[in-house]
Amino acid sequence: MKTVTILGSTGSIGCSTVDLIKGHCDKFKVRALTAHKNVALLARQAQELQAEYAVIADKDLYGNLKEALKNTTVKVEAGHPAVVTAAGLPAQWVMAAIVGAAGVEATFRAIQQGTTVALANKEALVCAGALMIDAAQKYGTTLLPVDSEHNAIFQVLNPARMDQVKRIILTASGGPFLRKTRQELADVTPEQAVRHPTWSMGAKISIDSATMMNKSLEIIEASYLFKLKSEKIDVLIHPQSIVHSMVEYIDGSVLSQMGAPDMRTPIAHALAWPERIATTGSTLNLSNNLHLSFEPIDLTRFPSVQMARQVLQAEGGAPAVFNASNEVAVAAFLTRKLKFFHIENVVEKVLQNMKINSPSNLHDVFSLDQEARRQAEGVVAGMG
Repeated sequence: MKTVTILGSTGSIGCSTVDLIKGHCDKFKVRALTAHKNVALLARQAQELQAEYAVIADKDLYGNLKEALKNTTVKVEAGHPAVVTAAGLPAQWVMAAIVGAAGVEATFRAIQQGTTVALANKEALVCAGALMIDAAQKYGTTLLPVDSEHNAIFQVLNPARMDQVKRIILTASGGPFLRKTRQELADVTPEQAVRHPTWSMGAKISIDSATMMNKSLEIIEASYLFKLKSEKIDVLIHPQSIVHSMVEYIDGSVLSQMGAPDMRTPIAHALAWPERIATTGSTLNLSNNLHLSFEPIDLTRFPSVQMARQVLQAEGGAPAVFNASNEVAVAAFLTRKLKFFHIENVVEKVLQNMKINSPSNLHDVFSLDQEARRQAEGVVAGMG
């Protein structure tokens, strides 16, 4: 049986991972599950999967989790250090699904274990890409992308023949506001922004999809994962979310990975790799009058994509600042302290005003992250 740990088990990706493991309980043994605040769901998952450890990041909820699991053999821990420790427990496969920069340290610890890490937390590579890749090489860790786009590239890319790759093409649904003008976005509400047309995701990722910031972060992630410069990474709008990404080779061949817009498919691929397992997710019906359309991205409507390319060219700590300022801006929008189309403005101003050094370790990354958040909060306050 493959031993697994799920970091962020109560989020959207975590729940889908749990669902897949429950369907193949003869193949997997759960070492640890971690969550931020959702005690009830974490306790239920730990019991259902007979996990060895359950860890709640909010240390004030230790008593609640302990009470919920008092009649079980599950070991209970709490606090951020306990989450990082759980990430380092011996396991053959670790799902890194803690949303945002909060998951960087735990992901790094999992990589240091020298096993297989499934990356759903794109911010780990965005914030500390060079450090993560170097650590994976040092410890012999296999990184498996879980984002549907990067997982698609992984499935059709031959890493031994990168000289034959002309470019990779990340597809983007365009989110709920694809056809709206900048003026029409002035009074968009959080409730409208989280209604993604094809995917079911958490609030933060849904907002990032609506601004195309999610795709911007994916450009940075792809650059680190596949060792490609920005100019070899393109983006196309594909509203149907059926073709998850493509690789174009120098002979003109374009290879794509297709599937229904259901995250259980790329999760299952990473969970079973190099084998495959059946999923409970949606499947693609090719005979159902399938229509696929593609169009270039409108950079005036989605300026974050160009910002991401500039950040990649700047290298160093710029990606960490890019991510941190976006997290602050998204949180401000969700709490109605910031207008939707001002999210990119906050990120742009922080990038322009902040002195950005190159991080040599995680401490440097966290310092950049905190300063970017401080400055972003100041920009948000000034816009309020």
